[in-house]
Amino acid sequence: IPDSGHKYYLQFTTEDYKSGENAGSCLATVLYPKTKSPPVVTIKCMHTKDQKQIEEEDNRLYEKIRHQTKPIIGNNIPDSYGNIEPALEPVWALAVAGSSYIMWEKSTENLGYFMAQVKSVKQWIRKDYFTEFDYTVLLHEIPTQEIISCHMRLTWLPGHPLKVKYFCASDNQGLEDGSGMESGSATGILNERGANF
Repeated sequence: IPDSGHKYYLQFTTEDYKSGENAGSCLATVLYPKTKSPPVVTIKCMHTKDQKQIEEEDNRLYEKIRHQTKPIIGNNIPDSYGNIEPALEPVWALAVAGSSYIMWEKSTENLGYFMAQVKSVKQWIRKDYFTEFDYTVLLHEIPTQEIISCHMRLTWLPGHPLKVKYFCASDNQGLEDGSGMESGSATGILNERGANF
């Protein structure tokens, strides 16, 4: 698109992160503006799971987290052999969802990211029903092969948008803030700026 940037039309399938089963198909348009700003994404997905099933899975994940007797603390997830302790699977799942916001925000036509590891995670005990975690995540940058360290604070309650605030070591800008736009799982993530840790 002249003066705007390149626009891409995509058709792809998604899979359930845990089981690997087909989770649906999506149509999307992605516009990479010429300015240094996040891509503009329009997406429509047809899910193979119904909304009630997604909500039930979110609630099971939430209950696992809420029924811990002490705050969850972890390091190096997965470990150097690729293993994740079963007790840390819920915080890994939330890290994947939260870091996807960072990856979307930082991606350009020439740079992409995937989450390599949760270096550390610590749960904050709250008086309300929300769950809150501080993460240090390592993102693998493609094609440079650099590893980028990001601090991420994530707040979540089923039925409410996932909220993510982050700062990456390689960034020269201030804190970024984002939140999901749909309830339940962290599908569809929206940019929102302002708040501090």
